[in-house]
Amino acid sequence: MTAAPGNRKVAVVGVSLSDCGRVDEATPYALHAQAARRALADSGLDRSVVDGFASAGLGTLAPIEVAEYLGLKPMWVDSTSVGGSTWEVMAAHAADAIAAGHANAVLLVYGSTARADIRAGRRTGNLSFGARGPLQFEVPYGHSLIAKYAMAARRHMHEYGTTLEQLASVAVQARANAAANPEAMFRDPLTVDDVLSGPMIADPFTKLHCCIRSDGGAAVLLAAEEYVRDCRTAPVWVLGTGEHVSHASMSEWDDFTVSPAAVSGRLAFARAGLRPQEMDFAEIYDAFTYMTLVTLEDLGFCAKGEGGAFVEKGRLLVDGGELPVNTDGGGLSAQHPGMRGLFLLVEAVRQLRGEAGEGRQVHRPDGEVPRLAVASGTGGWFCSSGTVVLGRDG
Repeated sequence: MTAAPGNRKVAVVGVSLSDCGRVDEATPYALHAQAARRALADSGLDRSVVDGFASAGLGTLAPIEVAEYLGLKPMWVDSTSVGGSTWEVMAAHAADAIAAGHANAVLLVYGSTARADIRAGRRTGNLSFGARGPLQFEVPYGHSLIAKYAMAARRHMHEYGTTLEQLASVAVQARANAAANPEAMFRDPLTVDDVLSGPMIADPFTKLHCCIRSDGGAAVLLAAEEYVRDCRTAPVWVLGTGEHVSHASMSEWDDFTVSPAAVSGRLAFARAGLRPQEMDFAEIYDAFTYMTLVTLEDLGFCAKGEGGAFVEKGRLLVDGGELPVNTDGGGLSAQHPGMRGLFLLVEAVRQLRGEAGEGRQVHRPDGEVPRLAVASGTGGWFCSSGTVVLGRDG
């Protein structure tokens, strides 16, 4: 019996990555298509069931151009673009639409050749998102994107005594998790000294405090509960979501030590009827090491100001960590082709299905595969956040 519109449960039924890392010959459109085909194949559903589509970051009329390239004519679309949190926000919108009966199956897809474009001279490294609107008051003073994150990290260090070594340990643990991921771009071990001794990019961030630049794409298919029985794999249910936008200008950010995940996380956990401490692992946007630390605080895994102590002593490791975080290696080591939030959802679903592979699969204390996870994306310079709580049992 099909649930009435408004009451339908929603599951992630297909996930995939395109080729990632160093992809010199593909176009962004090709990576979108590759990820989409693989996600559909993963689900076992026919493309004809897809009546909703969400994409951002490519084309003059996103997502219309990408939908046309994929041969889709959706009746529900979303092109919300709020930086790295775009995909968690889109997943929330898609889940609401499916639950309400406005769509049955929604495909989220992303692809970027950020690395290959720079190598081929098709674009240059950008220091900011532009100089119009409120940004005009910051850009003339050299306030680049990374400088904003660096300033926020410095404030946390000043307020709470967070150390460079604690921030560096985030990168070290991300690399250790990446070591068992064949799709990760960098897998060689790191030490805290390696991170601290690297070239300075924006004080206090050295190179290894910063995400890598890669090529790659990802796709996630969400569907109403009545489609689950026709799927190839076990469903991963969307249990709760939250989103929040806090500021555009640094001058309008009330507290550099609090990210918008403090709101999106609270909403997502409340709507799921769960607590942070019930999560088996977390996938967190990590363009910089500070993002991981402060998001852990704001999601409620530790108190404000205690993030530095929390990330020490291997707590984030797949192998023996109390709360495995960024189990694929994250944007610091695995891949980061731009708006990476969709990759968080792909990894969370793979882990909940028990498909992460030897050496990388998270297990509960009883030896079982995980039941609950949270994926939290951050956009801009802590301007926006989307949080999704996922579960193996609906």
